[in-house]
Formats: sequence, C-alpha cells, structure tokens
Amino acid sequence: MYQAEIIPKTLIFKQPAGTSRGVYHSHKVWYIHLTHSELPGQEGWGECAPLVQLSCDDIPNYEQKLQQFCKSFDGTIDYEGLRDYPSMLFGFECALRSLHAKDDILWESPFARGEAGITINGLIWMGTFEEMSARIEEKLDAGFSCIKLKIGAINFEDEMALLKKIRERYSKESITLRVDANGGFSPVDALDKLERLSRLDIHSIEQPIKAGQWNEMAKLCAQTPLPIALDEELIGVNDSKRKAELLDTIHPQYIILKPTLHGAIRGSEEWIALAQQRGIDYWITSALESNIGLNAIAQWAATLGISMPQGLGTGALYTNNVESSLRILGEKLWIKR
Repeated sequence: MYQAEIIPKTLIFKQPAGTSRGVYHSHKVWYIHLTHSELPGQEGWGECAPLVQLSCDDIPNYEQKLQQFCKSFDGTIDYEGLRDYPSMLFGFECALRSLHAKDDILWESPFARGEAGITINGLIWMGTFEEMSARIEEKLDAGFSCIKLKIGAINFEDEMALLKKIRERYSKESITLRVDANGGFSPVDALDKLERLSRLDIHSIEQPIKAGQWNEMAKLCAQTPLPIALDEELIGVNDSKRKAELLDTIHPQYIILKPTLHGAIRGSEEWIALAQQRGIDYWITSALESNIGLNAIAQWAATLGISMPQGLGTGALYTNNVESSLRILGEKLWIKR
C-alpha cells in the first residue's frame, strides 16, 4: 500500500531574484514523501514548486488539492486528472520514480552515474547596471561559455551596453549570449529591439512579448533577425491539440521546457514530440525548484541527447536548500558519486 504525505517548505533566496514580473524573496514548495508497505526502508521524494502568478496551477487551495491527490494515490499516476496541475504531476512522477530508484538514479545515463556533466548557461538575474555587470564577470571568470541575461528591469540602452561590453571582448564563437525578456517588449517596438540585439550576435531571445498574443508572436517569429524561444507562452497549454495549434500558429525557432510549468515530464515529452515533427528545436530549464526538483529535471534532461547548454543552474539560489550531490564545476552540472 502506498502512502503519500506532503511536507511544505519555504525556500529563502540568498539575494532577491529579479524578473520583469517582479522580485522573488522566498519560494514556497511542497515535497511529496512516498512510501510503500512492501518496500521497507525505501522512500521516494518529489517536488511541487509552483511559481506565484506564473504557474497555471498557482491556486489558493493548492495544498488542499495536492492533499486530495495524495489520499487517492494508489501507485498509478492519474495523468488526465493531473494534466492541469503540472507542478503536482511533476511531484508525483518524481516521487514514484525515486521510490523505485537504485542509488538515486532516476533515469539511467552517464550523468546520473556521475561519469559526465551537463553544460549549462550562466544565468544573470536582473539588477542595476553595476550589479549585472559584476555578475557577468563572475560567470565569465567561472568558465561559462554561454551567458543568459534576464532583461527588462533597467533601461534597454543600459542592457545593450552590458551586452556590447561582453561582445567587444568575446566573439560569438567563444561566448554564446542568450537573453530573456520575460514578455517585457511591446509588439510595437519589439522588432526594432530584436534587430538591434541581432547585431550583437545574440543566440536567442526568450518570450520577447507577453504570452497570449499568438498572431503578434507569429509575425515576430516570421520576421525576426534572431531566433525566438517560447517559454511563458507554453504555460497553461496542457491539451495536446492545443499545443499543436500553438506551434502551427506561431512556429517559433525554439521552445524552452520547464517541467514544473509545462506539463511535468509527460507533458514536456508531448511538447518535444510535437516540436520535432515541425522542425522546432528545444532545450530544458529548471524553474526555481530546490535540489530535489533540479536533480530530477537534470537526470531526465541528460537522457535527451541535447548538446547545447541547458538552464539547470538554479540550485545554488537558496540559503536553506536541500542537501544534494549536485555540483557545478566550471560550466557543467555534475552529480558527485
């Protein structure tokens, strides 16, 4: 007999995490602790980590709803019932896999065995010009060859200056630059900003305009001088037919998949299959989970055969993170065995 219990935890950021939607100081998550009466001594852990005002399952009665799913859990995941609750679904997927895992290997791969690392991007959170400049230097000094800047918090000219500063020192062959606008551009001036960014050999831009403007985004993706990656646009699109409709309408150059936000593992794999059918590329990113969620996402991502840098470096953000065997060495994420 399975028993699933919920353990809530409030994660505290080491420093405020700024996005164009606001600043995070803490992040409440719920861990699913799973056991089975015929598996003494074994336990599974999964993380449910919805993001306030962003996740489609950021609901007032979140804990009550999660408790209902826990009470009825019998070892079979109710994928249809949980389809509209991706952060909860992700928690159950990982807890069940964790319960039956050997040596914490959730998905078999050289990464999970501690034999290979995953290349990740160096993430630069929003801040003042001086703060962002210092963070960029830290990432470059640490050996990152792919830097991702969250933009939209300070003056666009200042953000351009930061990017120019990097590009003057490093060519696109030595440093890959990504930017994430979090929907911060207006449809009116987005194309002009994309053209200016393209002169700096930017690899891609995430979500240049706010989600939900499919026709406007489709126009941008058709005319853009640099690749566009969809992120927030995918949130809440949980039905397979609707996913296909979105990709056929907008046809982005990339999609960025965060299991907590985009349908858990099962839903993310649906996105991947649909994207590949349409010649759309993708990569995987964590979404401010603690080390429990990050470990699961990284182990899954390692099985996908993606060569470009992933967005999996968020585990060091918290003062009270869960102990983990995950380590960042240079620009790679490793599991220490």
